[in-house]
Amino acid sequence: MGDYRRIADRIAEDIAAGRLRPGQQLPPQRRFARRHRIAASTAGRVYGELVRRGLVVGEVGRGTFVRAAPDVGHGRALVETATAAPVNLELNYPSAPGQSELLAPALAPLLRPDVLGEVMRPAAAGGTAAARAAAAGLLAVPGWRPDPGQFLFTGNARQAIAAALASLVRPGGRLGVEELTYPLVKEIAARLGIVLVPLAGDGEGLRPDALADAHRAAPLSALYLQPALHNPTSLTTSDRRLAELGRVVRESALPVVEDRIWSFLRPDATPLAAHAPERAHVVDGLSKRVAPGLTAGFLVVPPHRVEAVAAVVRSGGWSAGRFALEAAVRWTGDGTVARLVAAKRADAERRQRLLAAHLDGFAVRTGPRAYFAWWELPAPWRADTFAAAAAAHGIAVTPGTAFAVDPHRTPDAVRLGLASAGEEELDRALGVLAAIAREGSAG
Repeated sequence: MGDYRRIADRIAEDIAAGRLRPGQQLPPQRRFARRHRIAASTAGRVYGELVRRGLVVGEVGRGTFVRAAPDVGHGRALVETATAAPVNLELNYPSAPGQSELLAPALAPLLRPDVLGEVMRPAAAGGTAAARAAAAGLLAVPGWRPDPGQFLFTGNARQAIAAALASLVRPGGRLGVEELTYPLVKEIAARLGIVLVPLAGDGEGLRPDALADAHRAAPLSALYLQPALHNPTSLTTSDRRLAELGRVVRESALPVVEDRIWSFLRPDATPLAAHAPERAHVVDGLSKRVAPGLTAGFLVVPPHRVEAVAAVVRSGGWSAGRFALEAAVRWTGDGTVARLVAAKRADAERRQRLLAAHLDGFAVRTGPRAYFAWWELPAPWRADTFAAAAAAHGIAVTPGTAFAVDPHRTPDAVRLGLASAGEEELDRALGVLAAIAREGSAG
C-alpha cells in the first residue's frame, strides 16, 4: 500500500472518531504537505483518495471539506454496491471484443530482428511518407481530405494539443474555448501561462457572435474547440454553424486548434478545417480508435506552419515513436483500424441503450454513438456531493467543475464515461447512480 493511502487511512480514522467533524475544512494541500513532510504531489493523491472514498468534497475557490455521512444508499442495490468491485466512469478508453487478437498479427513482423532495429530508431516530427499517407486516408471524411504533407506526429493526441497551443499562444495570451472544455486543455493552459476565455454556445455549438465579440473586446491568440462529439456534452456542431465559425476565424485571421479525437464515432461530421483550412490545426490520434498503450497523435497544420509547429514538437520531446508509427501504418493498411472502429460504434450504441434504460426521465445530454454523457443532476444535488456519494459506493464519476472554465459558474452536473467499464459493470453502476439521485432528490 502506498504511503499516500496510509496517510489517507489516518485522516479517515480522525473523521470516523469525530476528531474531524462534518463541514470542517482541511488545510490547503501545500500546507498539508509541509505538516506531514511529504511532496505536494503526494498530498494531492491523499486528498484524491479521500474524495474517492466519499469522506471529503472539494469546492472550487473554497477548499476541501469533511462531508457529512451519506444519507442515501439504504436500498438493497446500494448496499450491495458498497462492497462490490470499484467501477471507474472517469476513465474513457473503449476496447472492442477480440481487440488484442485483431492487433497482434500486424505487430509480429515488426519483432523480427532484421526489422526491429530499424523501427526502434527515433522518428522525425513529420513521421514517414507511409505514416503520412495512412493518416491522411484515416482522417478523411466527406468534404475534407487532409494533405499528407501537412501532417506531424506526436506520442499521443494530448501532446499534439500541447504542441499546437505552445506554437500559437505565448504566455499571457488569450485562448478562446467553449464554456465547458476538455480538462487537459485547462492544465496545459496553466502550465503555458495561457489565459482561457470561455465562449458561450447553444444547441448548435459555439456561437459565432460570442467568438467575434470576445476577439473584438481583447484579441484572442487562438481558438480551441471540439466540434465533433464535444467532451463532455456529446454535442456535434452543425455544418451550418461550422461554416459561420469558419467565416469568423477567416475574417479575424484567428488560428484554430480543432480536436477531433472522438470524430471516428461520427464519420458524417465535417470538420471546421473544411471551412477554414488556412487557419485550422486539426488534432486526432489512435488512442480511442485503437488503444491507449501503443498510440500516436496526429496534427494536421496549415502548410505555412509545418516547420514552426515541427520545431515545437521536437523541442517538447513530443515526437511519436517509430514503432508506433509502423504499427499504425500496418493496422490501417490491413483494415484492422476500420474493423475496430466499426466494433466500437456498435459498442457505444449498446452502452447508450443501458444509459437510456437507467437514466430515463433525468436531464442527460448525450448522443446515440457517444461514449460519454453529461448528466444535469436533480435538485438538491451538487456535482461534488454527488461524486462523493457515488465514490462511497465504489463508483467514480467526473464532477462538472472539471470541465467548467469559469470557476464562478460551475454546473451541478457530472460526466459519465461509458467506455472503460465492462457492460455488466456499467449496467450495475448506472442503476446505482440512478438510485442515489432519486433517493437524494426525494429526501
